Amino acid sequence: MIEVKGLEYAYPGAARKTLHGLDFHIGRGEIFGFLGPSGSGKSTTQKILIGVLKGYAGSVQVLGQELRRISPDYYERIGVGFEFPNFYAKFTVMENLNLFRSLYSVPTEDPGRLLERVGLGDAANFKVSQLSKGMKMRLNFCRAILHRPQVLFLDEPTSGLDPVNARLMKDLILEMKAQGTTVLITTHHMQAAEELCDRVAFIVDGQIKLIDSPRQLMLRQGSKTVRVEYRKGEELAAEEFALDGIGGNAAFLQLINRYPVETMHSQEATLEQIFMDTTGRSLT
Repeated sequence: MIEVKGLEYAYPGAARKTLHGLDFHIGRGEIFGFLGPSGSGKSTTQKILIGVLKGYAGSVQVLGQELRRISPDYYERIGVGFEFPNFYAKFTVMENLNLFRSLYSVPTEDPGRLLERVGLGDAANFKVSQLSKGMKMRLNFCRAILHRPQVLFLDEPTSGLDPVNARLMKDLILEMKAQGTTVLITTHHMQAAEELCDRVAFIVDGQIKLIDSPRQLMLRQGSKTVRVEYRKGEELAAEEFALDGIGGNAAFLQLINRYPVETMHSQEATLEQIFMDTTGRSLT
């Protein structure tokens, strides 16, 4: 669905390139995450993929079409949800969706049904100016999928959402994946990336440093040990054991049979730790 080879880009008048030869592909029904600090190039890459930035070097194909030659019907086939959505503040929620719906020539979803799905059914007649950021983010998602896009671009899709609504949004994204929609997410939120993405790419200074599934990255970069916290009288103690052969490890078996165990965790790396170890930088 998306095939990028040797992608380079420099903003007009800039002294240096922003992107330096990116190579990646995204398959049908895959959720792919771009992770990286501000200024790393992930937003520039997304803007190229949605056709906002022109004049790139290399090859960028979406839905089998080189983006240098896209026609207006390209926007009938992709959906975009920005982190800071813009709506007509004096229009109601439903008036906004009906306006955007009217711009498409392809079949669209029922706006009322979409609002119910994201928990905004009771807000259909609210003016957008009355909505919280979290409500606007959910409305933004409705607008992005109104026309049943084949490829969906989402920028920080859980930003501003409480845990309940963040879970709702994640479930809807996974539902779209199950229906065959390809989803590209840019985010700083590691938990969302871990829960949603089939693969992630860490992009730093316009280059992809790592690319793989979250699970494989966490296992590969982590420690193959298990940490056990247990009560030794009034004291909280902890020990680590190698995972290999743990079922026959006499010290491990003696510990769990002798003392009350409070927690037991394998020591795979977190996505944020992987990023910091790889780049020496944080995600903020």
